[in-house]
Amino acid sequence: MLKDLIKTNRSYRRFYQEEKVSEDTLREFVDLARLSPSGTNKQPLKFILSFEEPKNSKVFECLTWAGDLKDWDGPEDGEKPTGFVVIMEDTNIGLVGGVDHGIAAHSILLGATEKSLGGCMFGAIDRIKLRENLNIAEYLKILLVVAIGKPKEIISLDPIKDDDVKYWRDEDQVHHVPKRSLDEIIIG
Repeated sequence: MLKDLIKTNRSYRRFYQEEKVSEDTLREFVDLARLSPSGTNKQPLKFILSFEEPKNSKVFECLTWAGDLKDWDGPEDGEKPTGFVVIMEDTNIGLVGGVDHGIAAHSILLGATEKSLGGCMFGAIDRIKLRENLNIAEYLKILLVVAIGKPKEIISLDPIKDDDVKYWRDEDQVHHVPKRSLDEIIIG
C-alpha cells in the first residue's frame, strides 16, 4: 500500500555497511527518477552513482549529517551507507528554481524503500569539495545527494509536543521524528 511505503520511507542515517548496494540497483532507482515528472519536461537532471570505495568515502566526507543531533557527527565505520546518488542540474538545459530534484530524490527513496533499503536526502553538502573529489564539470550544478543502504535504525513518527519539530534519539537509539497532525496542516 502506498501509505505504508511513504510511512516507511524515513531519513535513515545508520546502515548495515556490510550490505552492499549494487550499481544495477542504483541504476534502477535513477530510472525511477528519470520517469518522474519534470517541469516543462526539460529533464535537466544528471546523476553520478557511487557504490564502491574509495568513491563512497569521497562523497561521504562532503555531507553534513543530522543537524539537530548536535553531539553526533554521522555514522561510524560499519554504519555508513554503501550507495550514493549525486543529483545535478545540467545548466546547459537548466530549469532554474525547479523542483525536479526533489521529485527525483523522493522517487529514488521510494524505490529504495520498496526493496527494503532506505536512505537520506542531503542538501547540506560541501559542494566545492564534492566537485573536486568527483571531478564534476562546472556546468553541472550540484543539487542533492541521496545516501542509500540497508537501514540499521528504528524510526518512530511521534505527535509534536509544545510545537517542537526537532528530531531526537532516545537512550535505546530509537530516532524520533515529530509530525504535525493532519488537522493542523489542513486550513479551512
